[in-house]
Amino acid sequence: MPYPFDCITQFIFVETELEQADVILVPGGSHPQLMEKAAALYHQGLAPFILPSGGATKHVETTEWDFLYQIGISLGVPNTAILKEDRAQNTFQNAQYSWKALQEAGIQPKKAIMACKAGHSRRALLTYQTVFPTETKFFIAPVIDKTGITRNNWFLSEEGIRRIMTEVEKIGKYFGHHIPNWVK
Repeated sequence: MPYPFDCITQFIFVETELEQADVILVPGGSHPQLMEKAAALYHQGLAPFILPSGGATKHVETTEWDFLYQIGISLGVPNTAILKEDRAQNTFQNAQYSWKALQEAGIQPKKAIMACKAGHSRRALLTYQTVFPTETKFFIAPVIDKTGITRNNWFLSEEGIRRIMTEVEKIGKYFGHHIPNWVK
């Protein structure tokens, strides 16, 4: 049965077919499921590098990067395949600093897979599209994190509704001023 808010579900929850890429991006977080997904994609041979991003937060003991790095190592990803960005404090910085880290590593990604929280996928995609060159093609591998929020259940709890509607608000606030630059 269709709901009046189906358009919100379709907009917020992005998932694409995956293709071979140059890097798997993990835009920060303290959810182990993010790196578990990235490691699984790495082991499937979809990209030669993983770039977790994230600085110190109250949710982890060191940095989000170190938290995610340790999980990757424990899952058999070689340390040489895990790139480093450990300063970002928000999604925009995740994108900015990740782009800088890739350039410093001599990687000019034409294709990138993003392993991100399902309910954060649209905002993460828009953010990275704002920072990375327009030629970069992104593939989204959404992750169901410890909140359990999915495209099929977000509207069944007050917490799910609050989180997804906050994403809608943030997208409006963050990207409205970028639209004129995107059409040039």
